[in-house]
Amino acid sequence: MGGVSIWHWIVVGVVVMLLFGRGKVSELMGDVAKGIKAFKKGMTDEETAEAAKTEPAKSVEDQRVEAAQASPVERKVS
Repeated sequence: MGGVSIWHWIVVGVVVMLLFGRGKVSELMGDVAKGIKAFKKGMTDEETAEAAKTEPAKSVEDQRVEAAQASPVERKVS
């Protein structure tokens, strides 16, 4: 009697269907799905915006090449 069996879930499901009706439950699930899709889209838009803002990191080799190509005046300053 202390556990939740399949019969308990069946009774709960029947009560929910009686209270809300079949149409309301499907509308609710549709709204939940739209909310999840909007959330995922927002997260991917945010990630792409952050990726566009950040400049890719330069490797040590790239920095050495830039330093070698710099004029003597720029080498003394940096």
